[in-house]
Amino acid sequence: MPKKTIATFKIEYLQIMDETGKTDKKLMPKISNELLIDMYKKMVLSRRFDEKMLPLQRQGRIGTFASVKGEEACQIAAMACLTKDDWMIPTFRETAAYIARGAPLKNILMYAGGDERGSVVEGEQHDLPVSIPVGSQIVHCTGIAWAMKLKKEKNVAVALFGDGATSEGDFHEGLNFAGVFKVPAIFICQNNQYAISTPLSRQTASKTIAQKAIAYGIEGIQVDGNDIFAVYKAVSEAVKRAREGKGATLIECFTYRLSDHTTSDDATRYRSEKEVKIWEKKDPISRLKSYMMKNKIWSEEKEKKLLEEIELQITKAVEEAEKMPAPTIEDMFNYMFKELTPNLKEQMEYAKGMK
Repeated sequence: MPKKTIATFKIEYLQIMDETGKTDKKLMPKISNELLIDMYKKMVLSRRFDEKMLPLQRQGRIGTFASVKGEEACQIAAMACLTKDDWMIPTFRETAAYIARGAPLKNILMYAGGDERGSVVEGEQHDLPVSIPVGSQIVHCTGIAWAMKLKKEKNVAVALFGDGATSEGDFHEGLNFAGVFKVPAIFICQNNQYAISTPLSRQTASKTIAQKAIAYGIEGIQVDGNDIFAVYKAVSEAVKRAREGKGATLIECFTYRLSDHTTSDDATRYRSEKEVKIWEKKDPISRLKSYMMKNKIWSEEKEKKLLEEIELQITKAVEEAEKMPAPTIEDMFNYMFKELTPNLKEQMEYAKGMK
């Protein structure tokens, strides 16, 4: 018998704003100038804070950290689509997402300095602590989303991760489970072209990461991750589908890590300066600023005032973090779970006995 086609698939790519700030008005999401300005301010704060953390690390005032430079639009736009009752499940590069969710800069600095008290979520935000293992947060996202579905809650769970995580078993297990049980989960892959020094071409033979959603029966789309409008539209539509009980979505944000993988990395050993320069022209912050200036939503006077305010905010956060009394041994254990597990209690008592 001849072969027959039983299914066909396609993956769409979404870009609304180009590198010059020009937009396709037919694709523009409904977004107020107030929200746009708020997102821009958070993007600039994230970038400036990121730039401040580097000299702090070099001076030995904090430990190793992963820069978010170049990926701010992915995180700020995605978080703008959520409520405080939705869950954010991060990796180790989500400084911008934490800022968007209202985390104090002081806490971010404390965690970067090895103080677990920085992991404490203030207020009623449903945000998990930083996840260092690559890909593990994906199954956590699916589990949280399934629990919410069983409880008939109309909230969503959002996991953020890099392209390297898509080669981990957790990615495939999490997406497969999410597809089978049709849970309200959104998986945002920030494809920044490198998993440390491993380029995307050695990470996958797929044309896109978004197409991996097809195998698990969930929605998948690739967006320009440096285009805040494209990210906002894709995530808001995914959130709407999830709340309506229509299942999970995989969103591939095609972006670029402008800095080293972490402060212990040297990216010049595996990528060229020419490549970085090309991506610098696609910077998400300068792109949005250009759009806002052209549309008279922003001005150089407002920019100057914002930078002054941010400088004061960051300086104050550094002072507050460095004035904190030294953490105790108990602080290493107290913020892992709501209640200490028996094995953590045992470990804590053992550690206290070593003093």
